[in-house]
Amino acid sequence: MASLIACSSTGTIDKAQPTVARGDAPVDVMAGPPSANLGAALGRSLEPMLMGRHADLAVAVLDLDSADRKIASYRGDALFATASISKVGILAALLLRAQDPGRDLTAAERQAAEVMIRESDNDAADLLWRAIGEGEGLDAANERLGLSSTRSGPGPHWGLTRTTAKDQIRLLQSIFHHGTANAAGSRDQLDPRSTAYIRELMGDIADGQDWGVSAASPRWALKNGWLQRSTTGRWVINSIGQVTLHGHRYLVAALSNGHASKRGGISLIQRAVRAAIVTTKAHARHDPAGAGALRPLELGQVSVDLTP
Repeated sequence: MASLIACSSTGTIDKAQPTVARGDAPVDVMAGPPSANLGAALGRSLEPMLMGRHADLAVAVLDLDSADRKIASYRGDALFATASISKVGILAALLLRAQDPGRDLTAAERQAAEVMIRESDNDAADLLWRAIGEGEGLDAANERLGLSSTRSGPGPHWGLTRTTAKDQIRLLQSIFHHGTANAAGSRDQLDPRSTAYIRELMGDIADGQDWGVSAASPRWALKNGWLQRSTTGRWVINSIGQVTLHGHRYLVAALSNGHASKRGGISLIQRAVRAAIVTTKAHARHDPAGAGALRPLELGQVSVDLTP
């Protein structure tokens, strides 16, 4: 697999509904004039991390407390296998199916949902995958929630669902809206009880699985995914969730594949998440529309660690 640096990738910024440094050198995201395009700024902060790596990366971020609420992304439309982050979508689909007739989850469904999210239990995911109608049920739920590019995995293979970083932000919006425009009453949306339940589980991930998005802040709710591909031996490493930093809530989705090791993939994902938050904060601080909204950037707290 060719390194991403070999091809030209640009960041994008979409309305929410929807001099390159060496890889081992610090990235100064504040260097030069502030960019009017947060997506391009994300690209400049993330691409140096891929120097010398045979890995693929996409990141999307949304500041829920910004005035414009735009999804900014680096390669946000690129498709990746979900691995276990699809378990959030499975739970959302299960809750929508329960909401429609106005019923509560059964005790068995609730028990399976809790170990599926908190412990990433695959047997529980298999059970609930069947309960939602497998891929057809997931695709139907994704359509209701506004995910336009996500397609379910074949047969029993929920972990091979294909998604984009921007679609994962849209899924997170449906869960973490907290009174934003997305909270408008709609039968197609998750209701407040359902979103509170998902947030509770994502905020109580088992020790050892609480990496990824949590690298940006001690206040987090997340789900991670990891999968070693049998054909190549390379790793898929993903992390999605919400972090709260200095009064702002950020939704972050970091997707990647092609890693030689799980540990190396986690390291890249965590550095990418930190850099995305730093870049987003810096952009908001310099944006006249967001002037005064944030405290001064504290790089000592949210560092861009480029140690391999």
